[in-house]
Amino acid sequence: MKLRTVLAAASALSLLAACSSPDAGRVEHKAPVYGTFGFDAAGMDRAVRPGDDFFAFANGGWVKTTEIPADRSVWNTFGVLAEKADGRVLELITQARAGKDKDAAKVADFYASLMDAAAAEAKGVQPIQAELARIAALNDRRGLSAYLGGVMRADVDPLNATNYYTDRPLGLWVAQDLDEPERYAPYLMQGGLGMPDRDYYLDPAPRFADLRRQYQAHVAATLRLAGLDQADARAARVMALETRIARSHWSQLDTGDVQKANNTWTKAQFAQRAPGLDWDAFFAAAGLAQLQTIKVWQTDAVTGLSALAASEPMEAWRDYLAFHAIDRAAPWLSKAFVDQHFAFHGQALSGTPQQSPRWKKAVAATNGALGDAVGRMYVARYFPPEAKAEVEAMVTNIKAAFARRIEGLEWMSPETKSEAQAKLKAMRVGVGYPDKWRDYSDLTVRADDAFGNLERSSLLEYRRQLAKLGRPVDRGEWFMVPQEVNALFAPSQNSIIFPAAILEPTFFDPNADPAVNYGAIGGVIGHEITHGFDNLGSQFDARGRLRDWWTASDKARFTAATDLLIAQYDAYKPFADAQVNGRLTLGENIADVAGLSAAYDAWKLSLKGAEAPVLDGFTGDQRFFLGWAQNYRSRYRDAALRRRLLTDVHAPGPYRADAARNLDAWYAAFDVQPGEALYLAPAKRVPVW
Repeated sequence: MKLRTVLAAASALSLLAACSSPDAGRVEHKAPVYGTFGFDAAGMDRAVRPGDDFFAFANGGWVKTTEIPADRSVWNTFGVLAEKADGRVLELITQARAGKDKDAAKVADFYASLMDAAAAEAKGVQPIQAELARIAALNDRRGLSAYLGGVMRADVDPLNATNYYTDRPLGLWVAQDLDEPERYAPYLMQGGLGMPDRDYYLDPAPRFADLRRQYQAHVAATLRLAGLDQADARAARVMALETRIARSHWSQLDTGDVQKANNTWTKAQFAQRAPGLDWDAFFAAAGLAQLQTIKVWQTDAVTGLSALAASEPMEAWRDYLAFHAIDRAAPWLSKAFVDQHFAFHGQALSGTPQQSPRWKKAVAATNGALGDAVGRMYVARYFPPEAKAEVEAMVTNIKAAFARRIEGLEWMSPETKSEAQAKLKAMRVGVGYPDKWRDYSDLTVRADDAFGNLERSSLLEYRRQLAKLGRPVDRGEWFMVPQEVNALFAPSQNSIIFPAAILEPTFFDPNADPAVNYGAIGGVIGHEITHGFDNLGSQFDARGRLRDWWTASDKARFTAATDLLIAQYDAYKPFADAQVNGRLTLGENIADVAGLSAAYDAWKLSLKGAEAPVLDGFTGDQRFFLGWAQNYRSRYRDAALRRRLLTDVHAPGPYRADAARNLDAWYAAFDVQPGEALYLAPAKRVPVW
């Protein structure tokens, strides 16, 4: 990304808040250069009627002329910005060693260790030989239980990041207790699969059967590279064990059911409800021995895994654990391991034809290990304090519009409205970067020890999460880094976060028309606010407690509206044999529709009754909706799209753009008429909020 664009953000964001801020007139703004009003009009396909395919109308030209980069399985607006952010981070890393900052030096050394391909080639499988020896020495259930506890890491987050996956047998999430948000609780989550989801093991469809064959071949090839004998027989045992693990896993829908997931077990209950594992040994190795109670997110999966620890031969467990230790390390071992790992995880699962350059993978890993240290450098150079203040003002503006929408709901009772307004008022906002940065003084980084650096950073993060237990809750904690192109809502904190890197064109353009910016970044802001009131967020109160604050009749009306939205998205079929899962994606779809509605209202209020000018032949309303649609430019490889339909809580980009069909203003803006493909009769439009 170019430095100019972010430095200009302060003046442009001031323009957005001009009509609602009494002090806005004190700021001198650069006049926008409208041209194509901050929207890529050349990327449109004006031969398509908006009412037939709004995504194609707004983005069809871009889709026709844009190739997915060879090292990507999907290419979209988020990817474009992430690529630019990675370029910035690379520059910061290469300059980090020149300063005296200790964290910056660690960043430089961490990255340098990952970039040393010659050292990785020379070492071969040596970096994980000690781990493989530990696994080979496992010969009883107590030792197995201790090993499983010792390798658990804090690599899942079901609520803030909707990250349900870990290849380790179990994952740990430390977060506010759903019942008592003033305290932290540890949550155990299912894991242990090498493929993305239980359906990859259990679905009888031919494409899954083929992937299972490829996966077993990948397991065998990986074990063979590591010098293990009888690789085919070992791979068969690994596949059989993972299939049994998959049978006890919860589905994506069940995993997303926070009421079902809110289970508190005492230590004694683990032996009763999930016999098989030596839970005392497991918890001691995991650093959880001192706790009296632990939350269990997917009870069946924990019970199933524990039973398998007792029933399956130790030989199968050793093969399984050895494979996962190798596969997890493979991207940073010698080239043969890297290539084999990519052949399955990149090509077979996602359809990606070419590996990313090593520097991109090294940047991603450095961000993962030392994200706040990199983030401090990032915001110091690319995100001035003025931009942070102005974005916070824009969030306030859209929150105010959302409050008016709540008050205007005819179907909601005063009692429920009062609770909703209290939650909206209490919602915390984080923009750009956190108030406090993480401390990496306990992390040892060596420029000649890539694998050791990765292991130590992973363990440090695990211990950081464990250290929260028993301490006061930090309601200002961030769950992203500033250089990440994303945004989130944290239900237990009742907070929203907008990292610096997403405040860039096309989400936000300092020279764009305000209507486009309100449709683009305004729609994202509205989206995150709405997450506090979607099918998941609406179960949490203003303090982040899992509490039903709805009247029964209001909840019934809300559910009826969301059922209509589920049916609407269920009808989208990217493939003849695969459709969008309206229930899996419901929360994101509610947030898209209602968030876009709130952003539209905020933009209209900012005009103070005046009409937006016509620019390049497009009205203000048209520009607003085009700004939204441009957010979701995307192209997918088939394998990647199929994977997302099964595992992603977001609908694919084209259907997110088409969320506009639920707003009456969209119909008027583009003269959408009955008979056009996207036309919905007024009674079937689902604003929800």
